[in-house]
Amino acid sequence: MAIYDATQTNNSSRSVKKYSDLNLNFTKNPATGDVARLTDIEAVKRSVRNLIMTNQFERPFHPELGSSVRALLFEPITPLNAVLLEDRVREVIINFEPRASVGSVQVFDEIDNNRYKVIINFTVISTSEDVTITEFLQRLR
Repeated sequence: MAIYDATQTNNSSRSVKKYSDLNLNFTKNPATGDVARLTDIEAVKRSVRNLIMTNQFERPFHPELGSSVRALLFEPITPLNAVLLEDRVREVIINFEPRASVGSVQVFDEIDNNRYKVIINFTVISTSEDVTITEFLQRLR
C-alpha cells in the first residue's frame, strides 16, 4: 500500500517549498530520459517508508540512520512488541525526517497473517497537509 501511495501524484498547490527525491524504482522521465523525480508529498512518503525499512548500520557513512524494525519482526507477535514497534517508528521519523511532523502512529497485530499493520499520520511541513501511510510489516526469509 505504501509503495502505491508514494507513487501517486498529489502535488499541493499550497506548497511553499518544493521537496524532491529520486524515484528509487528508477523509472525513466519521458521528456529528459533521466531518472524520474518524486516531489513534495510523494518524496516525504517515500523517505518515511525508507527510514522505517532501513536497519541501523545498513547505510554506508550513516550508521545511525534507520529504525531496526526488522529485529522486532522475528519476535513473537504480542501487544508489547506492537508498542515497541510503534515507539521505534515514531522515533525514527522524529529524528531523521525534518520534513514531517508526526501526528500518530498506530500498530495493529495481525496474528493470523503473522504481520503488523502500521498506520502513520503525519503533516508535511511545507504544505501543512495531513498524510496517512499504511504499511504491512512482516518477516521475510
